[in-house]
Amino acid sequence: MATYFTADTHFGDADLVRRRRSAFGSVEDHDEALVARWNARVGADDEVWHLGDFAAEASRTHCAAIFRRLNGVKRLVRGNHDTNRVLDLPWAEPPVDSARISVMDAAGRPQRLFLSHYPHRSWPGFWRETRHLYGHTHACLPDTSRSCDVGVDAQDYRPVDLAEVLARQDAAEQAPEEMAIRGLR
Repeated sequence: MATYFTADTHFGDADLVRRRRSAFGSVEDHDEALVARWNARVGADDEVWHLGDFAAEASRTHCAAIFRRLNGVKRLVRGNHDTNRVLDLPWAEPPVDSARISVMDAAGRPQRLFLSHYPHRSWPGFWRETRHLYGHTHACLPDTSRSCDVGVDAQDYRPVDLAEVLARQDAAEQAPEEMAIRGLR
């Protein structure tokens, strides 16, 4: 069982497709491409943390139909577009506003993560090696050595695993401000 992270899928959001994701051509093509990319990575027993904005401007029926097609055990950290049509889906556990979890890395070491839809400049566990994953920004903020956007706009329109997250953060040119002013990375 692997653990994946994603955000800002915005299923059913024709306005977003028109404004920011026009390469998909239509909201139907967008949704189909995101479902295909999700399922190409995620198996039935894998866990996916969706960090908000699962759908926008989509009907309750459309949300449920998309949800059923997506592989994995799905968990939601609520985003600003996640109204009852999303919150009422059969998530593995009730949606939360943020989460603190640990995931084993490739070397078998636990990596502590703070998950939120919104980016934070500092977060719970910041000075205890907790890394921060978020969405909401649609790839508009640069990664730091301890935080990054896992939304589909920043991640080739697919969920990412812990190794990819760690590699992105390790490659980031910036450290979080609180570390940078102390000369830390």
